Amino acid sequence: MTTVGLLYPGHFAEDDFPRIEIMLDTDIRLPLFHTDTDEDARDVDALRALGAPDRLAEGVDELRLAGAEALVWASTGGSFVHGWDGAQEQIAALARTAGLPASSTSFGFAHAVRELGARRVAVAAAWPEDVAGLFAAFLASAGIETVAAAGGGVGGVAPATGGIPTAGGIPTAGGGVATAREVAGWELEQVKALALAADHPDAEVVLLPDTALHTAAYLPELEEALGKPVLTANQVTVREGLRLTDRRVWAPTLGTLFATREPVLGALEPKGIEVRE
Repeated sequence: MTTVGLLYPGHFAEDDFPRIEIMLDTDIRLPLFHTDTDEDARDVDALRALGAPDRLAEGVDELRLAGAEALVWASTGGSFVHGWDGAQEQIAALARTAGLPASSTSFGFAHAVRELGARRVAVAAAWPEDVAGLFAAFLASAGIETVAAAGGGVGGVAPATGGIPTAGGIPTAGGGVATAREVAGWELEQVKALALAADHPDAEVVLLPDTALHTAAYLPELEEALGKPVLTANQVTVREGLRLTDRRVWAPTLGTLFATREPVLGALEPKGIEVRE
């Protein structure tokens, strides 16, 4: 049995993880602890507070008792807003507290894109422009170029039409900012529209980095609609935990990432942060 402990902020799309357990159809277990959230975090300051060391430490004992062999901070925004070095420090502190290998969804995206042998991505997320820009900067630290981005406004998704503004030099399809609660209620057609709005001919992979977005059940349809690999936050979170435990599993219903039996030769970086004390 392989057990990956997840620290998940709030209550939004956490039911993706038991679904993924079933889809993997193995002895992999994904116990989850809900970390505290003060608000429906979407701005930079709130996202930084989301991943404070004391909040992450609260779930460590419970996940260790559940048999966790590794921990993943299942928040993209609560990690990359600290920058590459700050996100490393965040995970190193978590690993020291737990005495277990640890990582985060943000690093999971960096590893997953590299595992697919890609370098250019499009990002689909209902985030403010400054937050989206910080994610692009984080990916750039891993040698990954964000060629386009799109966000969903409240009650809908911004179409990729003319008059496209830019955020930090990244072509975007505009759009507003939906709350995590709103995003958590989106169904396939809304998620697909968000991904299609973000796609770009130069993007090798489309990323949906919001852990509040339900995506586990939609991956085959998303990849069929886009004609390219799609990486989503909760899918990547699980993959990152399995990477830490040296566990590979083949599950094509979870998309191209889980349909590749072996990583692309030379594409993977070292495991990265694993602190044991």
